[in-house]
Amino acid sequence: MTNARVALATCSQLPDLDKDDVPLIAALAERGVTAEPAVWDDPAVDWPAYDLVLVRSTWDYSPRHDEFLAWARSLPKVANSADVIEWNTDKRYLRELEAAGIPVIPTIWLDPARHLSKRAVHTRMPAFGDFVVKPVVSAGAKNTGRYQPVSAESRGKAIAHATRLLDDGRWVMIQPYVTSVDTAGETCLIFIDGELTHAVRKNALLTGPAEDTSELYAEEEKSPFEATPAQIDVAERALEVARTATGADLTYARVDLVSGDDGVPMVIELELTEPSLWMKYGTGVEAKLADAVVKLLGWG
Repeated sequence: MTNARVALATCSQLPDLDKDDVPLIAALAERGVTAEPAVWDDPAVDWPAYDLVLVRSTWDYSPRHDEFLAWARSLPKVANSADVIEWNTDKRYLRELEAAGIPVIPTIWLDPARHLSKRAVHTRMPAFGDFVVKPVVSAGAKNTGRYQPVSAESRGKAIAHATRLLDDGRWVMIQPYVTSVDTAGETCLIFIDGELTHAVRKNALLTGPAEDTSELYAEEEKSPFEATPAQIDVAERALEVARTATGADLTYARVDLVSGDDGVPMVIELELTEPSLWMKYGTGVEAKLADAVVKLLGWG
């Protein structure tokens, strides 16, 4: 194969890619691959003209989830695969992780098909400790809020938030807020082609109720971090569940972890669709991702 072309799929708000992904273009060029940004929902893009589509900053997909999945299914070759994208963009995959013995945050699931009353929603809210309400399909912490059960006002906002999502036909998750996030943050482990390349610690993000915003994502403070053996073990076991569930390898993956009250790492999320990889916090990460792309193209 010569003169391979790769589309780095992004969104209309970031037509030239997120700055974290820009170095990948040069890394691929060094390997004889032409890579360029392409907006995933731009009808003018000739997707079959590319030898591969690498999903990157497609962070506006959640309100149009079905459309996004149809787009991924229409592509001749996409990484991660369309099967991975479909499985990973609905957070009910956490139930599969839990069934496989992977530590996850305990979750209450609300099904819109049950047409729960506000009273029924109210009874499912935790009585003690802050908690989080969010839809199972979301990106960048959108439609996600933190609430306090001891405050009638806050609890009322939580009920309204959940009811609004259910009325829109969206599954809802209710989880206890993990307090270690306030002091230790989240630990994010990044894997390229199955290999752990680096880890990043990011700060607490949720401080109050969900807010309507046009921003793609909330800014976070980040720093490089050395993952512990326990964190690596949980992350690797979670990714094995994902590979088994989807029958697909993972060109890239990010596993976001928090610590429970007992110190055990718990999966808060698997990011297998369009994760920030924060390549600048690792060594040679863009080169390793470029090598993985070359491998997918059949050169490696």
